[in-house]
Amino acid sequence: MSRPKPDPLSADAFRGFYTDILYFLRKRTDNASDAADMTQDVFTQWLDYRDRAKVEQPRAFLFQMARNLLRDHWRKQKVRHTVHSDQAEMDAEPVTDEQNDPMAAVQRLQRLEQLKEVLAELSPRRREALMLHRFEGLSQAQHCKRRLQHEPGTEQPE
Repeated sequence: MSRPKPDPLSADAFRGFYTDILYFLRKRTDNASDAADMTQDVFTQWLDYRDRAKVEQPRAFLFQMARNLLRDHWRKQKVRHTVHSDQAEMDAEPVTDEQNDPMAAVQRLQRLEQLKEVLAELSPRRREALMLHRFEGLSQAQHCKRRLQHEPGTEQPE
C-alpha cells in the first residue's frame, strides 16, 4: 500500500508562490484589491483540491488556476461594463413608458440572459461569494471568516 505524498506546498514555497501569483495578477488587472482577492481564491481552491498531493508541479498548477480566475474576472468585467454602458444610455434617453416599449423589454431580457449565463459559468462557491459580496456587501475576508465560523471544528472565538 502506498502512502499519499505530503502536500507539496511548504510554508516557504507558499510565500514565494503567493508573491509571484499576486504580482502576476496585479500586472493583469486594473485593481490591486481584485488581484489580492483572486490570489486568495487561488489558494482557497488549492486547499479545497482533493488531489493536490498528486500534483507534481504545484507552481504551474497554481498559475493555471490564477489564469482561469483572471479569465473569469475579465468576463465579469466585460458584462459589468456592458450593463453600466446600457444603464448610462438609458439614463441619457428621454423617459418613455418602458412597459409599452417592446424593444426595451427585449433588451432587458437579453441583459438578464447574459447575466444568467455568466453566473451559470461560475462554480457554486464563486457564485456564492459573488452573491454575498454583491447583495450582502461582504468583503472577501468577511466571506472567509463567515465560512470558517460555519464549518464544524473551526469555530472562532469572537
